[in-house]
Amino acid sequence: MDTILQFFSTYGSEMLFKTLEHLYISVIAAVLGILIAVPAGVALTRFPKGAGIVMGVLGVIQTFPSFAVLAFFIPLLGVGKTPAIIALFFYSVLPILRNTYTGVSGVQKSLLEAGRGMGMTGWERIRDVEVPLAIPVIMAGIRLSTVYLIGWATLASFIGGGGLGDYIFSGLNLYQPEFIIAGAVPVTLLALLTDLLIGKVEGWVTPKGMKKMREAA
Repeated sequence: MDTILQFFSTYGSEMLFKTLEHLYISVIAAVLGILIAVPAGVALTRFPKGAGIVMGVLGVIQTFPSFAVLAFFIPLLGVGKTPAIIALFFYSVLPILRNTYTGVSGVQKSLLEAGRGMGMTGWERIRDVEVPLAIPVIMAGIRLSTVYLIGWATLASFIGGGGLGDYIFSGLNLYQPEFIIAGAVPVTLLALLTDLLIGKVEGWVTPKGMKKMREAA
């Protein structure tokens, strides 16, 4: 216990930097995943025959070992944060894309017909009906993906991406438990806090009127 306290006293400021670095890598990868996967998921609902193929390809990529994906980008992008973020981005896409497709596809056809009857364009139906009603399912995918990314981001240290993984792997190499704890505990706390925060955001972005419409439907 004294060793751990001494470690935090010595490396406290560095730990804060590593935590922010870890959060930066995870958040950028998650934001890229959201920007790509949500529109792509909505687009796939217009082409359901192609959706199975896209989901299958992404599912295969998801099964690739994390180290293999990281190593793949080293010859292309070198080492550092950029290849780590891009590798994590690939892992973020599938849960968000799948949930977006599922949520939008699950919107009641009667509501879409009502939108057409009101003179809504296709874009207006997506913006005002389909996506708002699918928000809980979409946010569940974002939540799952982001929490996973925070854990996977520890692997970024293998290619010089930094973050809390530096402590974990230094501890493993040096056989010093305090380094492992210094990396693992903040990662766990970040994942829990992120899950809680995204849950709050889900409540904020889901229109109350749409919640009632979903329940009534």
